[in-house]
Amino acid sequence: MLRSLYSGVSGLRSHQTKMDVIGNNIANVNTTSFKSSRVTFKDVYYQTLASASENTSIKGGSNPRQIGYGATISSIDVINTRGGYQTTDRALDLYIAGDGYFVVQDNVGNTSYTRSGNFSFDVQGGLVDPNGNYVGGWMPEYTAGTDASPIIINNISEYTDIAISKDGKITGVLNDTVEVLGQIAIAKFNNPEGLAQQDGIYFQETKNSGAPNVTYPGDAGSGTVVSGGLEMSNVDLSKELTDMITTERGFQANSRVITVSDEMLQELVNLKR
Repeated sequence: MLRSLYSGVSGLRSHQTKMDVIGNNIANVNTTSFKSSRVTFKDVYYQTLASASENTSIKGGSNPRQIGYGATISSIDVINTRGGYQTTDRALDLYIAGDGYFVVQDNVGNTSYTRSGNFSFDVQGGLVDPNGNYVGGWMPEYTAGTDASPIIINNISEYTDIAISKDGKITGVLNDTVEVLGQIAIAKFNNPEGLAQQDGIYFQETKNSGAPNVTYPGDAGSGTVVSGGLEMSNVDLSKELTDMITTERGFQANSRVITVSDEMLQELVNLKR
C-alpha cells in the first residue's frame, strides 16, 4: 500500500482534533473566565531509506534519505492569558487583577481552583459559587500557615453594605460599625499551565502544576481582587475563525492525498486485465 494513504489518514485525524478544540473555544467565547486551548502538530516516525555517509578520498559525503509517515498531535495547551474585565456593579462579583485562582471546595472537601468570581451567600451564610461550591478563605482574618477553609458567616443577614476589598477582606456594617467578616484566599501555582481543566471554569492541581501557594490577594505575587466585575473569556474570535479556515483547508488537502493515492492504486490494479 502507498505510504501516502496512511499519512493522509494521520493528517485527517490531527486536523479533526484541532477543529474539535477550535469549536470548543468558539462555543465558550462568552463563558466567564474561560481559558482557550490550542493544538500543535508534530511529524511522526521516519523510515530511513539510506543513512548519511561521510566523505572519503574518492567521493563526498551524502545526506540521509528518509520518508515520513504523517502528523500527530504534539500538544493541546491551555492559554492562560488574563481575560478582560466585565463590569457588573455587584459587590460579590470578583475579578482577579493578576495571577492566581480562587479556592473552592465541594461538600465532601474536594478542592478545585477557578478564576470565575461570581459568588453569593447561601441560606446558611456560606460564600458559594453558582454550583454550590464553598469559596475558601479564613474566618474572620488571614492567619499565616493556616489552610483555607469554607467561608461561612452565620449571621450574614444581619449586616448591610457587604463589601470586599482588594486584599480579599469581606466587611459588613452592623450598628453603624464596619466589621471584618472573613478573608478570601488566592492560590498561586509555579506552573499554572500544568493545571488540569475540569468542567470548564474549574482547574485541578497536577504533578506538573506544583502545589499551590495559598495566601491572601496581593501577597506573594498573587493578584488583587476587584469587586463589581468578572473576568471575560480570553478567546480571540478573529484568531479562532482564521484557524478554522486553515484547519479546514488542511483537512481538505489531506482528503485529496487519500483520493489521489487511491487513484494511483486503481491504476496499478488495472495493469492486469
